Amino acid sequence: MKRLLVLVFAFVFLFCFMGQAIGAGTASEAEAMVKKAAEFIKANGKDKALKEFTEGTKFKKDDLYIFALDPKGLTIAHGGNPKLVGKDMIGLKDATGKLFIKEIVDNANSKGSGWADYKWTNPVTKKIEDKSTYYMKVGDVILGCGIYKK
Repeated sequence: MKRLLVLVFAFVFLFCFMGQAIGAGTASEAEAMVKKAAEFIKANGKDKALKEFTEGTKFKKDDLYIFALDPKGLTIAHGGNPKLVGKDMIGLKDATGKLFIKEIVDNANSKGSGWADYKWTNPVTKKIEDKSTYYMKVGDVILGCGIYKK
């Protein structure tokens, strides 16, 4: 009986651990999702795309989702938290005080695309962790998708 309990506990622990690992998006997946979102804007128009990014399911996978900003940092779509749409995020700081949205906006406006690193609370672990967002400017829209680094 003791052996059975140990095996059950080991299985449950392994299942939970593997579930978290499987649900974590990778850098290549985040970059691919942003590029797919850029193509969606070009093919379907800005209005339809922004609605899909916020309300649809095409741009959500595990812990990955698309968010979109205007060139000044106003949230115009958010697949992770629709309540953020319409909010000015330019002054948002990470756990160290870094203005990471400003960095994303400034670099997207000047360079077009890239990665921004910052520290953010992981909703799964509830701990402040290293996070990185791939961003790309498409017309007057800045697209982003972030990952937690392991």
